[in-house]
Amino acid sequence: MRAALFNTTAFRQSVGYMLLVTLAVGVTLGSTYLLTESLITDEVDLIIDSELKNLQERFARGGVPAVTDEINLRIDSWGRIGAVYMLADSSFERISGNVTDWPFDGVPLEARPEFEIATIEPGRRAVHPVRAAVRRLPGGDLLLVGTDISQGRRFAEKFRFATLWGIGLSTLAAALAGFWFSRRLARRVSAVASTCQQIMAGDLRRRLPVAGARDEFDALAMAVNRVLDRLEEQAGTLRATFDSTAHDLRAPLHRLRTRMDTLLLRQPPLEPSVREPVESALHEVDRLQRTLATLLQIALAESGAPLAEQAAVDVAQLAAEIGELFEPVAAAAGVALSVHGEPAARVAGNRQLLAQLLSNLIENSVKYVPPGGHIDVAVRRFGSIVRLAVSDDGPGIPAADRARALQPFVRLGAVGTQPASGLGLSLVAAIARLHGGQLDMRGNDPGLAVVVDLPACP
Repeated sequence: MRAALFNTTAFRQSVGYMLLVTLAVGVTLGSTYLLTESLITDEVDLIIDSELKNLQERFARGGVPAVTDEINLRIDSWGRIGAVYMLADSSFERISGNVTDWPFDGVPLEARPEFEIATIEPGRRAVHPVRAAVRRLPGGDLLLVGTDISQGRRFAEKFRFATLWGIGLSTLAAALAGFWFSRRLARRVSAVASTCQQIMAGDLRRRLPVAGARDEFDALAMAVNRVLDRLEEQAGTLRATFDSTAHDLRAPLHRLRTRMDTLLLRQPPLEPSVREPVESALHEVDRLQRTLATLLQIALAESGAPLAEQAAVDVAQLAAEIGELFEPVAAAAGVALSVHGEPAARVAGNRQLLAQLLSNLIENSVKYVPPGGHIDVAVRRFGSIVRLAVSDDGPGIPAADRARALQPFVRLGAVGTQPASGLGLSLVAAIARLHGGQLDMRGNDPGLAVVVDLPACP
């Protein structure tokens, strides 16, 4: 069930929506993080530029002494917490400021260079990152102004951590919601599919479930149920009409055959010129009765009516019995017939119909296999499936014609001198479906293999 869920369209759509939600949340939070980080950096740069401008104005008015006094004043009295100042000569020697050594190798090329300074804090030695700007004053002296950005970095790290957690939690929430949605949708689709399988198996009274949610699934289920009601009504009408017609035909055909038999048995015997047409007509009546009986069996199998007299049938034993009946017929045709069966190959079904299925398959093979050929009947159990296979080395059926061969009245070739009705394989397929099974025709290289899979008894 879980593996099937991962292959559903609902699950794929849920995964797609989850990825879209993740992308949307990631873009939103990521852009917010980048914008916030950019605003913090711009604010730091604005403060640095403002103080550089003030110190440069002081230098313009009073030279190096004025700048030195201003730097000392800011450091001692009102300087910003984390502010860094340094006035150095052209040899990078400190003139004033709260940085003891020039932090760069020469004049930095970056507009906003960064470096680290060590400070002594209560109980520990700390290293703080500093973002700064350097200006060369008239006369060659260098003015460095910076600010401690450790607090901004800590804020950015927490913001980044929160962003990643937000993306992760949003993805998890979208994944859980998608999994719940796809599982719920898969359950409803599975219920519909299961009901359809039961209807196809013959339970025409089953209807698609209506959850009462008044959504599109309920609308579809109610529409399909109305169609099924109409089809069941029409099928009942057709079945009643067909049964009535078959009953009306059976009686006159039986009377006609009885009269012909009486005519052939009368004394004195009929003259050959009269007897031969009567016998030919009698054969045609027999053929018509067999065709009518086969059509009735197909109609019964396709009607979806429940199996009558259903019981556990040993398919291997049944195949052995049918094989014994056909051995003389196969031997007369010069064909070798062999039957192989495994124990515990039982299915729940109608023994008479399953015997008809086997008889039709073996009879078809006997008709088509030339003298010297072989027919093999095998019954095996594979888990919950009983597989019946009838294989021969006859002419076979081309792959393109195998589906058409299962249709009523389809004859793919002449069979000796006996006319064929084209109903044998149709009846086999109908009986297989009536028992919840499936028929498959395969090439036997050479010849044909007809495989019927039936649900095994537990």
